[in-house]
Amino acid sequence: MTPVPAQARPADLRYSPPSWRHSPLRTATARHIRGLYAGYRDDRPQAVATLARLRRGLGQPLHAQPDLWGLIGFDSYQQELVEAPAPAETKYWKKAATLDRAETALHLTLTLWALHQQSHRDTPVHVGGWSLGRSVRHLMRTKTAGKGADLAGTDGTGTTSRKADVEIDEPLRKRFVRIAAATSLDVMAQRLRELVLLLRTAGLPLDYGLLADQLLRWQEPDGPAEVHRFWGRDFHLAGMDRPSATESREHQDAVPETAGTVTERLPSAD
Repeated sequence: MTPVPAQARPADLRYSPPSWRHSPLRTATARHIRGLYAGYRDDRPQAVATLARLRRGLGQPLHAQPDLWGLIGFDSYQQELVEAPAPAETKYWKKAATLDRAETALHLTLTLWALHQQSHRDTPVHVGGWSLGRSVRHLMRTKTAGKGADLAGTDGTGTTSRKADVEIDEPLRKRFVRIAAATSLDVMAQRLRELVLLLRTAGLPLDYGLLADQLLRWQEPDGPAEVHRFWGRDFHLAGMDRPSATESREHQDAVPETAGTVTERLPSAD
């Protein structure tokens, strides 16, 4: 798996709603995934079996799968509500409707993460700051580079020219648009699954804590428009998120020392 760029910037959270910056759901999801990954990295049988069960649950109704009870991190979310300092939105997070949506979002997020993490024991694929829009933009970069696009040109200062990012991989752009155009969570789950498989092949990460939060928001009235705005804006902001040519060569050879190395290098909103 290609190492995650050590100096890559996180998504610009100035453009995200305040509750997305300090979300108990985002925090709990990230914490739960880190715990599962630690066991998977160390090849512990229980953790390996848990990820396999989560993968089998992708696209299936949550409560039709008793085998996943206790595995999706809802307990961590409930604990986070108890331990976290009471935010202004305390009542919101404890509403029955929010709890239902959070449970659904956790189920989809954890099953997608288990699919993404499969076979990548040495590198965590959950990395804070790598929003969906940002990961898609970097995936496009790998696609255009593979087609021979002049992505290694510099502006004379050692920094890759922004003109190199003008080319957009149209099939991938359409996949991204189709995710945003999903009219139900079931349809979105299938389209996210297809994208996650591409990210897994390319060795690119995703912020699954943020994704869980956005999937919760998506289920609310007027939520899809808010989520789409964030995805689209972050996709465009990531067009400026290019390492120098020197950094690119270093990243190709870099190997993280520990499971936490990559995440610790990246400023994270987890």
